Amino acid sequence: MRFLDEITLDDGRVRLEPLGHEHAEDLARAAASLKRLWYTSVPSAEEVPAEIDRRLAMRDAGMMNPFAVRRLATGQVVGMTTYCNIDQPNRRVEIGYTWIGADAHGTEVNPAMKRLLLAHAFDECDAIAVTLMTHFHNRQSRAAIERLGAKLDGILRNHRIMPDGTLRDTAAYSILPHEWPAVRSGLDARLA
Repeated sequence: MRFLDEITLDDGRVRLEPLGHEHAEDLARAAASLKRLWYTSVPSAEEVPAEIDRRLAMRDAGMMNPFAVRRLATGQVVGMTTYCNIDQPNRRVEIGYTWIGADAHGTEVNPAMKRLLLAHAFDECDAIAVTLMTHFHNRQSRAAIERLGAKLDGILRNHRIMPDGTLRDTAAYSILPHEWPAVRSGLDARLA
C-alpha cells in the first residue's frame, strides 16, 4: 500500500476517516473548545472549512493524506491528523498537523489514533521511518511524542515561519521499524 491511498482505519475506539466537508460542523465545535496557543496552528471554528480545503488540495497534490478523527464512544469527530511530507520512494512519512478538541485530551483518542497510523505505516506500507514534529515550545506535544517511544532526532532551528511571523524551531522525532514492536507494546498497554 501507499501512504496516499484513501483508507479508513478503525480500532473500535477511534475511526480515522478520509477528511471531507461533512466533518466541518463537528470539527468547528472541537476547534472552538481549544485555547489558542501562540506555538500551535489549530484553526479557529470559522477557519475549519478553509483548513479542510487546504488539506484536500494538499492531498490532491500528493503531499498529504488527511483524516478526520472520530471518537467512537461519542460518535463525534474530535480532530484532524495526517500523513504528510510523504516520501513514497524512500518509504518515509510524517504523522502531523494533528489536533484534537479539549474534550478528547487525556483520553484514549491520541494513543489510539497514533497506534492506527503507525501500524498502517509500518505493517501495510513498509515504512523505514515515521517522523513526528512539533514546535520546540510545545511541551505537551513533545511529551506525548516521547511517551510513544519516538526518539528525538534533533532540533531544526528556524525551520518554519509561523502565521504571526515568529520563527519556529522544530523538535524532530522518529520511530524506526526495529523500534515499532516496543512502541506498539507500549501503546497497547496504555490502551488496555
